Amino acid sequence: MTDVAEYCREIEAYLTRKNEGHLIRIAGPVFEQVSGWAAQGVPLAVAFRGIDRYCERYYAKGPRRRPVRVEFCEADILDAFDDWRRAVGVTQLLSTAASGDADLSAEALAKAEAPAKRDSLPAHLDRAIARLTAARAGRRSPAAFAKASAFAEAPADKSAPRAFDRRLDEAVRELDRARASATQARGAARTAIVDRLAALDRELLDAARDDIDQPRRTALLAEAETEIAPFAARMAPDARAKAIDAAFERLLRDAVGLPVLSHEP
Repeated sequence: MTDVAEYCREIEAYLTRKNEGHLIRIAGPVFEQVSGWAAQGVPLAVAFRGIDRYCERYYAKGPRRRPVRVEFCEADILDAFDDWRRAVGVTQLLSTAASGDADLSAEALAKAEAPAKRDSLPAHLDRAIARLTAARAGRRSPAAFAKASAFAEAPADKSAPRAFDRRLDEAVRELDRARASATQARGAARTAIVDRLAALDRELLDAARDDIDQPRRTALLAEAETEIAPFAARMAPDARAKAIDAAFERLLRDAVGLPVLSHEP
């Protein structure tokens, strides 16, 4: 059961950090609004992602004129929640449970609504290359080495990249090659690129799983179970396990900066 008061305090604290220390109190109608997110089962990490989306657009407009208020972030938070529900397979659960059939199998959950229309293949590749390059650069930074305890033991020579770092480099080079032909790719050639993206996405996720150490893996799994907890009682065991694993992978992506490489037409 979500502690609504604690949920609101976490949102308040996160927004305060985004506002560089300017405190925006969650009270009155805003408390009811944020409580509604908790009642819907919006995980805190997902709410934070929605706040980030709003702030990114807000900052892109130029110097800030006033602090960001939490109610301005609602559309982005609910959009992020929709993305999360589709990713972990609980969208169909909510609609079916509302009609009275609360015990869903993994097969039923697999029929969740399709994601929104995707970018073109070249644009998707451009974004993936940019994000992978940023992830690799971040792992090379001094700050990344300071956080090395969260990951598998680093090699004795810090100038020597770990296996996962090398895999990121290889993936960027492979995507660069695919990008060169993506604009003109049609039919079987385009299908081959899309199929390879799905396979590469899985390979990088598996490599990321291998890269993190057991304490970090355990922490991410616990966080995934917490995210799914509001829906778990209405899930069949196989569906619950599948949703937890999907939530874990989503958290793992965030932890190591992996974009989703799979692309739908």
